[in-house]
Amino acid sequence: MYTRQNQKNLTSAQKKRFTAALLELKRNGVYDEFVRTHGTYFVPDRERKLRVGHMSPSFFPWHRRYLLEFEQRLRAVDPQVSIPYWDWTTDNSPVSSLWAEDFLGGTGREGDRQVTTGPFAYERGNWTVTVGVSEAPFLTRNLGRPASPIALPTAAELQWALDDPVYDSAPWDSTAREGGFRNKLEGWAAPRSERWRNHNKVHQWIGGHMTGGTAPNDPAFWLHHAFVDLLWDRWQQRHPGSGYLPAAPLELGDLQRGRVISLDEPMPPWGVTPREMLGHRGVYRYE
Repeated sequence: MYTRQNQKNLTSAQKKRFTAALLELKRNGVYDEFVRTHGTYFVPDRERKLRVGHMSPSFFPWHRRYLLEFEQRLRAVDPQVSIPYWDWTTDNSPVSSLWAEDFLGGTGREGDRQVTTGPFAYERGNWTVTVGVSEAPFLTRNLGRPASPIALPTAAELQWALDDPVYDSAPWDSTAREGGFRNKLEGWAAPRSERWRNHNKVHQWIGGHMTGGTAPNDPAFWLHHAFVDLLWDRWQQRHPGSGYLPAAPLELGDLQRGRVISLDEPMPPWGVTPREMLGHRGVYRYE
């Protein structure tokens, strides 16, 4: 079993090992395969297809498996590496340690939003973006969106989601408002005065590539989603009597039948079920 650490506690040597493993996966083509997978399964509500990665109950188990698959590839490069997590309620500034030159690099420059600092700066020649809708071959960010400022989620906004004892509710999509930790944490069920909360708000705060279906083009994606995974753990511990919903396949005639994954249905592309991803004991732990 290995440990996923808070990024702020990483030593300079650990940061270097993590970024070096990312660069190796980028060099050998594995990284871009993962970006393509995320883009493939980024299916919004309006499409009448299976939604497995987003806007659906399987948001948490799907991303848990996705991160595990990626982490296994990282650890094949360097067995001492794991995905660190970023607690965006505390490290909530564009000058927080993860945006430093020795880790993820900082925000994009004015004009084209190109990231010019850190190991993923395009000019260093190691990080060319090849997957996604953008024409630009360079990584882009716009931390905090200065022209139209947005703040990272607060501890209170996060608590609002964690306090909900119901995992998810009909219609099992981005409009589910009758309660449901999943939609509140994923961030669609924001109060009317806001457009996003929690997970979604973080993507918007980072900006650039993080705002679309090919968000993993930005290595910050992995640290963000490791924290989301940890938060699912926290919710499970807080509500031990509350399980994954829907527990059974939806009834015939339900408009969402065939579009959302119930507890024991397989999640593409791996064929594992949400039930199989409810825990991670024996694989990794959070510190």
